Amino acid sequence: MTGLVGFAARAIESLGAWGVGLFTLIETVFPPIPSEVILPLAGFLTRQGSMNIILVIITSTLGAYLGALLLYGIAARLGLERSIRLLSKLPLVDREDFEKSADWFERHGKSAIFFGRLFPGVRSLISLPAGAERMNLATFSIFTIAGSGLWNSLLIGLGALLGTQHALVEQYSRYLNYAVYAAVAAVIVWLIVRSIRRRRNTTD
Repeated sequence: MTGLVGFAARAIESLGAWGVGLFTLIETVFPPIPSEVILPLAGFLTRQGSMNIILVIITSTLGAYLGALLLYGIAARLGLERSIRLLSKLPLVDREDFEKSADWFERHGKSAIFFGRLFPGVRSLISLPAGAERMNLATFSIFTIAGSGLWNSLLIGLGALLGTQHALVEQYSRYLNYAVYAAVAAVIVWLIVRSIRRRRNTTD
């Protein structure tokens, strides 16, 4: 694979399965890093013999759990509002993202911890309202590990499935790069538009 996709694949391959776990930990705490890109690439590499698929699933789920536990602890200590004020200062993160997760938890309760792991934008930040409400840690852990494990297994399995079509992937890797470039451009435009809208709302 060439271009940005090839560079990302080589970076993941050099870091190994535990590097994938570190990626998912960071992605959980810092949502703009997309697991939808990292985990399929890791799954693809398991079919090339670079990593063990079971170990990749375990390390990625462990990373997601530790990241969720960190957010849970922050909210349990600071409370929901103070946690949102603190974390919304991170670049590329907006207060609305946190409020969306808090609303999801309020409407769905404990089940939101499991099902929330399957939805981008909610998956990482759902730990904050759970921590603020001091949800039973054992229940939180079980639901987080189960939901994260399912999501990670699906993405890694998809990548592994593509890995069986190595020649086809290489043939169309140029178009994969185009898709990634387009996605990056779309995210940048979206962030700019959201920033402009936020400034307008604060001045009104």
